[in-house]
Amino acid sequence: MRFKDFLKEKLLLIIGIILAILSIEILLLAYNISFLVRIYCAVIIILVVVLAMVIEYKNKKNYYNTLLKNLENLREKYLISEVIKTPNFIEGKILKEVLQDTGKSMLENVNYYKNIQQDYKEYIELWIHEVKIPISASKLIIENNKNDVTKSIDEELDKLENYTEQALFYARSSVVNKDYIINETKLKEIVNGAILKNKTTLLNEKITLILDDLKDEDVYTDSKWAIFIVNQIIQNSIKYSKKEDKKIEIYSCKKDDKVILYIKDNGIGIRDKEITRVFDKGFTGENGRITGQKSTGIGLYLCKKLCDKLGLGIELSSKKDCGTEIRIIFPKNSYTNF
Repeated sequence: MRFKDFLKEKLLLIIGIILAILSIEILLLAYNISFLVRIYCAVIIILVVVLAMVIEYKNKKNYYNTLLKNLENLREKYLISEVIKTPNFIEGKILKEVLQDTGKSMLENVNYYKNIQQDYKEYIELWIHEVKIPISASKLIIENNKNDVTKSIDEELDKLENYTEQALFYARSSVVNKDYIINETKLKEIVNGAILKNKTTLLNEKITLILDDLKDEDVYTDSKWAIFIVNQIIQNSIKYSKKEDKKIEIYSCKKDDKVILYIKDNGIGIRDKEITRVFDKGFTGENGRITGQKSTGIGLYLCKKLCDKLGLGIELSSKKDCGTEIRIIFPKNSYTNF
């Protein structure tokens, strides 16, 4: 708050005081009051007004500077009304009351939409669990009636099951901290769990899976979420594989206080200019569209989001027509943070 701006605000008051002093001086002159008395009266009025304005300016300046400083330091700026003191001037009191009422209204509005979102999330989760029942029943029927047609249906059901699982994890990703438990897990169990989900597709697509250098390391993570992440990456490798000599190599290595899981394929790869965007929501890439594969661009976005939540690292390198390598960095203990 600048003194110049404060004076501009008080301009009408200053003009009024000047006119009042002139009126008093004219009145005193009419009564033949001495010059010194008239000067004394004018000086006293000016000094009182100036002192009052200086005190008011300092009070307001200190209050608004403190207000702006607190606002700058607050992460949740809507809580500003809770951290500022009630000032001793009327405009500040009104401002605080307005901020408190505004903050209260905003919180009520946020809670309203939060409850709506929570209800929708719960419905989605319930629907996904319900739709899994007929999928499992269909798979059981196929298992008892195997032929070329049911094999194709089984593969499509696997895709449907993956999409429902993806929707479930997406719905939970915003509050993942309430749905996971970090504990010591075998890396091989995570990888095997993801491979098992893709067993039928890997066999049908005749993809060679190389696991020679996959070590049975202990890592700290939530196995359910980690399996989902690895599963998404394997499915991408399958989806964007070449027509012949399809390979997926999965191996690991230990480095300092972390274990790095490598998932490498020899598929169509990704263009250099698109590497930085692969984890963006909804990004599918030009090379993927050329192959005619339908993609939502959600898989890798979810992988990155869940890795961030779980404290895992994820990196990607790729070359067009040569393949893609994704690295997931697991902590060796529960205190490592990437």
